Amino acid sequence: MARVVATLILILIVAGCSRKPPYEGKSVAELERMLRSSDATAQAQGALGLSQHGAEAKDAVPALIEALKSEHTLVRQHAALALGKIGPEARDAAPALTAALSDSEWTVRRQAAVALGELGSEASSAVPALERLAKDPDRLVRQAGQEALAKVRGITPKK
Repeated sequence: MARVVATLILILIVAGCSRKPPYEGKSVAELERMLRSSDATAQAQGALGLSQHGAEAKDAVPALIEALKSEHTLVRQHAALALGKIGPEARDAAPALTAALSDSEWTVRRQAAVALGELGSEASSAVPALERLAKDPDRLVRQAGQEALAKVRGITPKK
């Protein structure tokens, strides 16, 4: 009996793990529609999916900038992640990402700093705000700010 129960549990675990995430296999346009959904979970999934498309998701930059204003932390965090993965093509997001450096949630501040670093010199207007992160209460945010400053300034960080 115990062996049957263990086998059933294993089958359920494997079956549960084999489901693909809702954003997998979707086009940039489909993910952007998810991002514009009224459902916060769909928005977060859409932004996360866009992050996997990198620079080819550049047409979604306006929607991602808007998502940085969401009341939901995970949506803001994933939007910043996606903008960073798009890289310099997301240059129009630099002001919104700079504003996100003041977010109440440390995860959003950290991800916004990382994203600004990925924009490189396109985010030079963010330098003063990134410098202020040196006083952030969270160590991971401070570290992300330092790394982003180096990238924006064109300095290769030491490993």
